[in-house]
This record gives sequence, C-alpha cells and structure tokens, in this order.
Amino acid sequence: MPVTQLKPYEAKTFNLQLDGISSAQLEQHYKLYQGYVTNTNTLNDKLAELRSASKVGTPEYNELRRRFGFEYDGMRLHEYYFENMAAAGGSTPTTGKLAELLKENFGSVESWEADFRATGAMRGIGWAILYQDPFNGRLQNFWITDHEFGHPAGFTPILVMDVWEHAYTVDYQPTERGKYIDAFFRNINWKVVESRVK
Repeated sequence: MPVTQLKPYEAKTFNLQLDGISSAQLEQHYKLYQGYVTNTNTLNDKLAELRSASKVGTPEYNELRRRFGFEYDGMRLHEYYFENMAAAGGSTPTTGKLAELLKENFGSVESWEADFRATGAMRGIGWAILYQDPFNGRLQNFWITDHEFGHPAGFTPILVMDVWEHAYTVDYQPTERGKYIDAFFRNINWKVVESRVK
C-alpha cells in the first residue's frame, strides 16, 4: 500500500511586542511551538509509513498514535494563545456579545475574570481556557493539564492562557505566576477573543 503524503503543517509567524512579556521570553516560546509543529508532522509521516507497511495496531503504531494528541494539541493551543494577544490589548470588555455572555454565565465580567485568574493560578502546569459550549452557548473556564487531556468535546476555545512554566520563567520566577497573569491580561487581544464567540 503506498504512503499517503499529507500536506505538512506550517508554523505560523507571530511578531508580538508585549507589555510585561519580553521578546526573549517570546522567542523561547516560539521555538517550543515550532517543536510541536515539527513533531506533529513527524508523527503524521511515521504513522503513514506504518499504515503503508500494514503495521496498524502494533505497539509502535499505538504509542505514536497516543503521542499525536499531545503534539497536535500543543501546536493548536499555542496558536490560539499567541493569536489572542496583542500589545496594549485593552481593558476587559464591558459591552458587546462576549461581555453579555460573561455576565450571563458568571454574574459579572469581574466575577468571570476573578475565576479565570484563579484557574490560571492553581498549582500545577497547564492551561486556563475559556470555552464556549456549542450546544447552548454557555461560557465556562477549564483547567487543562497535559494538552491531550480534559478538553470538553466540541467546545470552542475563546481565550487561551498558557500557564506552563515555559510561558513565563524567562521573565518571572516560578513563584511569580501571578505577575505573568497580570501581564497576560494587559495584552489580551479582545477583538480576537470576541471574534471566537458564536
């Protein structure tokens, strides 16, 4: 059986200049993101080769298939993360569709922000993600640890904050995650976030 060549994923270019998140920090983070893209492509190629060799279901194939979710989700979550930031992103919106949904689901925009910040500040490594439920439009904050675990099926990421230590330890001590979260909030691109709401 011939190997089907899939079009490789290409790393996106992000030229962010942010307040409180340095260019050195971002350069390290871009390199990590590039690694996810490279690994996703490598796994796609290896899986295709194993399928071509009728080795589907072998221990090697199974382990590569398990790893794929981690690499692929790492790639996509970083894209959401970088895309939802911009220099001087502005204040948390108090009007518009996003603000109305935050008020409806959390009681107030301030209550949502406190909940999202607290989610991101929890002990452990992972992601704080504001998701929208496609079935009823409800917004909910989630803690995601490893990239491939815990994502609610079918939900749309609205706001993604990386709180793995690689996202901030060039600029801040591991114990200063709160300062990084403050910097993240200063740089949220609310127009992009709002555009993700259905």
